[in-house]
Amino acid sequence: MHSWCDTDKEEFEEKGMTSTYLIMDNVSVVRFFILSGLNETNDYRVTLFTFTLLYYCMILFFNISIIMIIILDQNLHEPMYILLCSFCMNGLYGTTCFYPKFLLDLFSSSQQISYEWCHLQAFVIYSFACCEVSILAVMAYDRYLAICRPLHYQSVMTKRKVSQLICFSWFTPFCILSINILLTSRLKLCGVKIDRLFCVNWAIVKLACYESDTFSNNITAYFTIIIYFSHGLFIIWIYMHLIRTCVKSKNERGKFMQTCVPHLASLFTFIVAVLFDLMRMRFGSTDLPQSLQNFIAIEILLLPPVMNPLVYGFKLTKIRNRILGCVFLQENYRH
Repeated sequence: MHSWCDTDKEEFEEKGMTSTYLIMDNVSVVRFFILSGLNETNDYRVTLFTFTLLYYCMILFFNISIIMIIILDQNLHEPMYILLCSFCMNGLYGTTCFYPKFLLDLFSSSQQISYEWCHLQAFVIYSFACCEVSILAVMAYDRYLAICRPLHYQSVMTKRKVSQLICFSWFTPFCILSINILLTSRLKLCGVKIDRLFCVNWAIVKLACYESDTFSNNITAYFTIIIYFSHGLFIIWIYMHLIRTCVKSKNERGKFMQTCVPHLASLFTFIVAVLFDLMRMRFGSTDLPQSLQNFIAIEILLLPPVMNPLVYGFKLTKIRNRILGCVFLQENYRH
């Protein structure tokens, strides 16, 4: 009995990709995966490379600028801005695992990715998404205290408390996703073809052999979804209280528009990206054009990393003033 689909094996052997398989004790072991999301981009890969490189440079510039402004300006060493700094760092963390590899793939004849790197990429992208939800939940809690409990804000949001919340928003996803990836790594796989631009855990699990036990993978996956869905419910509950408070006070309404609208914009962008990808992954049709499937798949790595620093940079007064100050200082220096 073969360990995987003979058709897959024959297809890749014909293309000279015999290194994709390693035979050990008459059992085929996966060494590489094939990412087939770029199959229909041969005619415009140079254009795609140029725009992708420019876009990735924008992501790096916007996020690093916000991070450096917050780090260098002592006046911005407040909970809200420290959380924003963590938010932008997470954007860099997630995109760095995708864009460099994607740019290399555009000029590669075969979009191979090693077994280990595929699991690492899946871990980083999943943990990036979960960190995004956790940080949004912590930022909502911060705004709740600032607007609804202003007298208790300073005593609650101490430096130690902020550090604990940031650690929670990073290490909890890391621990949960480590379990998911470890469970996936024990599966015996019967295929190597992933119909995406990057590796995700669910796509690897779908390659498991028929006799492989994926029950624990499904349980941990649904457990992870429940945890971060509860984060979303927590954010909704927070904003119900915020809106209720702000309706009663004109002053609080102004504070809400100033600090909460960017947060809501980030939340909306992230939710749209995740929902589209989940719908495509779970219920998606192969009849959709490959380019549309690719766009839906990378939307979470496309919109939030650029929208977040732009929205916060333009909307938050202190950040905006600091940026404008740097621009005018540079202009004066030139003259």
